[in-house]
Amino acid sequence: MTTTDTIVSREPNWLTGQILVAMPAIQDPRFAQTVIFICAHTQEGAMGVVLNQPLKRVKFVELLAQLGIEPNPPQREMRLGTGGPVDDSRGFVLHSADWIVEGSLRVREHYVLTANLEVLQAFASGGGPARGLLVLGYAGWDAGQLDEEIRQNAWLSVPADEAIVYDEDHTTKWVRALAKLRIDPGMLSGTAGRA
Repeated sequence: MTTTDTIVSREPNWLTGQILVAMPAIQDPRFAQTVIFICAHTQEGAMGVVLNQPLKRVKFVELLAQLGIEPNPPQREMRLGTGGPVDDSRGFVLHSADWIVEGSLRVREHYVLTANLEVLQAFASGGGPARGLLVLGYAGWDAGQLDEEIRQNAWLSVPADEAIVYDEDHTTKWVRALAKLRIDPGMLSGTAGRA
């Protein structure tokens, strides 16, 4: 059994709450140099949100106006991002676990995913979770697809940390996520292979 087989043979949800880091071999512009927080990884598939693609087409205050959420202007701002190519008109808030409502998905101990307007209303009013990121869309994988992509060396996984999840320094997230594994991106090959 190879090391890669050992890594992929873990529990079905072993990636839940982890961060995926795209390898240079990924040429798809939607995923090149992305950092993705995995919200769910089961035998049925996986779902995550991209952390390092800021949303440029709309601002938080404009989104609140479109949704009719008061107060506007909001008492707090929330960072907006492109969460992935699937269902890119649907919003998800990845946030700290100090605030949760019915229907929220607890992702491990420190993170929660909420997909309703209540979290935006709370944030706009100055309450809600201490930290949050609103993304439009998500990244999704069918059953076994993500595991196979990892076997093909398309992704590395690292433990999530709040700096990578929530900070606004998008340009360095990929490098910082690789640094958690003590990997210099300049030493990575753009071609995948197996020994």
